[in-house]
Amino acid sequence: MKKNKIVAVVMLAIGCLPAALLHAQTSKEKEPFSWSNLPAVTQPVFKPDTFNIVQFGSVADGLALNTTPINKAIATCSEKGGGVVLIPGGIWLTGPVEMKSNVNLHLDRDAILLFSKDFDQYQLVEGTYEGRRSARNQSPIQGTNLENIAITGRGVIDGNGDVWRMVGRDRLTESQWKAKVASGGLVSSDNRIWFPSVKTKLAFDQKRGTAWLPGQTLKDFEDIKDFLRPNLVVFNNCKKVLLEGVTFQNSPAWCLHPVLCEDLTVRNLFVKNPDYAQNGDGLDVESCKNVLIEGSTFDVGDDGICIKSGKDEEGRKRGKPTENVIIRNNVVYKAHGGFVIGSEMSGGARNIFVYDCSFMGTDIGLRFKTVRGRGGVVENIYVKNIRMKDIVQDAILFDMYYFAKPPAAGEKVEVPPVTEATPRFRNFQITDIVCNGANRGIFIRGLPEMKVKDIDLNNIVLKTNKGAEIIEANDIRMKDLTLLSSNSNPVVYVESGSNITMTGFKYSPDAGVVFSINGNKNENIRVSNANLNNRNKVAFSNGASRSAFITE
Repeated sequence: MKKNKIVAVVMLAIGCLPAALLHAQTSKEKEPFSWSNLPAVTQPVFKPDTFNIVQFGSVADGLALNTTPINKAIATCSEKGGGVVLIPGGIWLTGPVEMKSNVNLHLDRDAILLFSKDFDQYQLVEGTYEGRRSARNQSPIQGTNLENIAITGRGVIDGNGDVWRMVGRDRLTESQWKAKVASGGLVSSDNRIWFPSVKTKLAFDQKRGTAWLPGQTLKDFEDIKDFLRPNLVVFNNCKKVLLEGVTFQNSPAWCLHPVLCEDLTVRNLFVKNPDYAQNGDGLDVESCKNVLIEGSTFDVGDDGICIKSGKDEEGRKRGKPTENVIIRNNVVYKAHGGFVIGSEMSGGARNIFVYDCSFMGTDIGLRFKTVRGRGGVVENIYVKNIRMKDIVQDAILFDMYYFAKPPAAGEKVEVPPVTEATPRFRNFQITDIVCNGANRGIFIRGLPEMKVKDIDLNNIVLKTNKGAEIIEANDIRMKDLTLLSSNSNPVVYVESGSNITMTGFKYSPDAGVVFSINGNKNENIRVSNANLNNRNKVAFSNGASRSAFITE
């Protein structure tokens, strides 16, 4: 990214991009959207009036249930024009908390808001699960159609998620497994899965799901209620939302889930889940507009920072992309992905800036995933200054076969027509990336009917076991890419790729085959300044034409 573009990103983040800078860009630089229309994120503002939950009868002994006094404090604060609801030091046991407009729920440093293990405290409600209408238990913290709300402070919010989650024995140490069994619940007949309740086991045994089918009512889910784990925090259709400073941990399912929100700020959080927590995502931003995520740390059981916008037809009908997002100065430890888009992105995602972040120990670093049937357009994604270490699988991944079986190399398949259900990945700029340790550096896999396209990868250094695979991709531009792959032959594999350029490519000096071009659907693969004088460095197979590969 050129200097004026770097300045633009920084100034965009603080909402003061001057018009003169817009005209300073050269004609060769693409401008996929108008920067002047990307607003800054508006922060909520609160009255100084403070409502201490102790004044409403709350008791900090970890035993008394404080659901009623906490919710009364929040409601009273809102009714009186808003302010701060204070949770002072102590362990405050509670059931579901209902946020109200103009309320800042503030936790002192030594405060623990602990949600009840009693499933009966949580009502069955209509919600969503992975982008679809579903039956769920009431979220521990929730709010709908609110404005000017916040959860701030330095305390801890604990969702008590372990009591909700069934877990496999292979995910725990032997001592953890023994402790889990001793805590109660049930164990499967093969002694491999622990269930928290009879209702959870019934749902598993009967292969019941959460989806709300036509003609069903909430009563149809009563017999498996405990299986319908809630997300810890759900804000739906809210404006001017702030989450700052607090530790959110041990969520029953997703941890933080804003949906259809506008002007959302997530700042200086610590989001923590066990690494065995299924669906234990850190932050899932779904169909939101104008978002700032900064200075936060994630150590979770599923994706860390994830962008979503609904699933399949429901998401397309909603038609609300997640857009105008700034993600900066965050750290992600254990997670399925550090920064993720998808797979539920049917409403689209666009105008997203990610920079100055570190991923350490995540399964995948930059993870962009979708599948046929999703639809949706993911575009105008800008990523810069990402540092990765000890990535388990791929440093950078684009995959349009998420949870689907791709065709084998050379296999003849019937290519479906392009429809509104065909997903699209296009116009990504990924710059200044360093990864020290991963199984594979780059994986790009599109669909025959809709390739991953228009991707720029610049100034990237990846030290990995394997190099790169590029399948069903078009207009992939790589400049100053270094792939130091210790166990890769070839370093770069290309199948059904077109208009792929590599300038200033570097690889391990002891590499055998550097490029493997597979199949007869490759064209215009151009490599310059890569020291490929030895013809054995390039291999062709399954009808690949030598004319498709051009060295300069």
